[in-house]
Amino acid sequence: MILAKQLVYWYLQNKRDLPWRKTKDPYRVWLSEIMLQQTRVAQGLPYFLKFTEAFPTVFDLAKADESEVLKLWQGLGYYSRARNLHFTAKFVANELNGIFPKTYKELLKLKGIGDYTASAIASICYNEPVAVVDGNVYRVLSRFFGIDTPINSTKGIKEFKELAQTLIDTSQPGVYNQAIMDFGALHCKPQNPMCSECPLVNSCVAFAKSKIKELPVKEKKIKVKKRYFNYLVPITEENETVLEERKGKGIWQGLYQFPLIETQKITSEEELVESEQFVKLFPNETTISLFNNEDIVHKLSHQHLVTKFWVVKTTDVNTRTMDWATVKERPVPVLIDKFLEEYLNKES
Repeated sequence: MILAKQLVYWYLQNKRDLPWRKTKDPYRVWLSEIMLQQTRVAQGLPYFLKFTEAFPTVFDLAKADESEVLKLWQGLGYYSRARNLHFTAKFVANELNGIFPKTYKELLKLKGIGDYTASAIASICYNEPVAVVDGNVYRVLSRFFGIDTPINSTKGIKEFKELAQTLIDTSQPGVYNQAIMDFGALHCKPQNPMCSECPLVNSCVAFAKSKIKELPVKEKKIKVKKRYFNYLVPITEENETVLEERKGKGIWQGLYQFPLIETQKITSEEELVESEQFVKLFPNETTISLFNNEDIVHKLSHQHLVTKFWVVKTTDVNTRTMDWATVKERPVPVLIDKFLEEYLNKES
């Protein structure tokens, strides 16, 4: 189809020079695709370089401790991606002798690999003609064809995947897939797309109907939930503190945090020190002070965390303590990392 040829031609003139494009090694392509989900290339690139230096092969990643993987991932967010990455590396290394599956259908069976990632690996590494559909592809196709089906609806996901599959250049599927993704990222951008110099402008329905800003369509977002976090930062007489591994299936599983008291609303110092958790952790007298005078609001996709950090100086803590050098080695959420940077700079 003419669209595929135009996109590939544009790509060959404008493609970004990225390290994972210089190889067809499925390990590196897989790594880049997992990292770039919900992450801009500029943000993901340093992480890709750090990971490939620390773990040059899937065997190296498989042998690493989860804590080491999470520490290197720190700041990228969506930590389930890192845990799935580590799980799949161990499976490929130990069960498949380090050899990645070579088809879209087999790749889909790996943990953390969905339609998009399987399509990318299969087309780029193995030349299988399966179309990728990510945010960039949704945007290009919805504008070019004037499609207003919501891209985050069941109907939209099916419709766009089927359309994308009919358009793919079967002679060079990997090149075509990268072309349409780059075109969406660099040219047909969400804001201020470059319509005046667009090679597709004469056939673009959204441009003809002045609907560029209206497409693609998304269904309304899920309601954002507010949560109230009170982190207790113990400081012992030996200048040690407490970090705990976050358990369960919620946010930040496997990362470390200060002891946390979650409340239903913003709480006062008096309410905090009278709580059962506080009394259990600090059996003796303490001196407590609020580190951040204004609440820190940490925004995640479906929840906002209204956060206070309470520095608690004490002679006794009812749990294991650690020195600050050990604290720095632990993988922590960005919220904790920013506090540590501020606190340690202030104390030094």
